[in-house]
Amino acid sequence: MSVTLRKIRETDLEKIMRWRMDPEITRYMNTDPRLTLDGQKKWFAAVRENPDVRYWMILVDGREAGVINLTGLSREDGVLGWAYYVGEKKLRSLKTALSLEMSLYDYIFDTLRKEALISDVFTLNKGVIQLHLLCGCEIVEEKKAHICKNGVFYDVTFMRMTRERWQQVRAGKKYEAMIFEE
Repeated sequence: MSVTLRKIRETDLEKIMRWRMDPEITRYMNTDPRLTLDGQKKWFAAVRENPDVRYWMILVDGREAGVINLTGLSREDGVLGWAYYVGEKKLRSLKTALSLEMSLYDYIFDTLRKEALISDVFTLNKGVIQLHLLCGCEIVEEKKAHICKNGVFYDVTFMRMTRERWQQVRAGKKYEAMIFEE
C-alpha cells in the first residue's frame, strides 16, 4: 500500500465536504457542520492565504482517502496543532495511521524544525488515543465536560509529542516514511 500526501485542491472540496459531514467522522469532532460547496470554496480561498495552516489530501494507492492539517505554523513558541481523518472506510488501516502519524513527526521536527505537536481527542475515542500512545505521544491532561456538542458534554484528552521525545523514541519505531508535499 502506497500513501502519499499532496496539498488539497479546489477539485477536492466536494469530497472533503462529504467526509466532513459524515456522522461517523464528525462523531469525534468538536462540530457537526452543515457545509455547502460555495462555503467550502470560501474556506479554501481563506486557508490558501493563511500562513498559519496547511492542509494535505491523504492518498492511498493514488485514491483520495482523507485530510490531514497543521495549525499554529506562525506561533513563535514552535508548538503546532494537528488533526486528520480518513473518510474512505475501505482505505483505513492501522499501518497507514501509524506511518502517517510518525511521518508527520519527522516533517514537524526535521523539516519545519518545530518544538512540539499537540492534539486534543474526545476521551471516548479510545482507539485514536491508543494510536497516539503507540506512536510515542504523551497524555498531558484530561478535561471533563470540556466540549459541548449538540447539548452533550464530552471529556477531552490533550496529548503532545515534543522534538526531544521523538528523538528518543523514533529509533524504536518501524514505519513507512511519507513525504508531505511543500
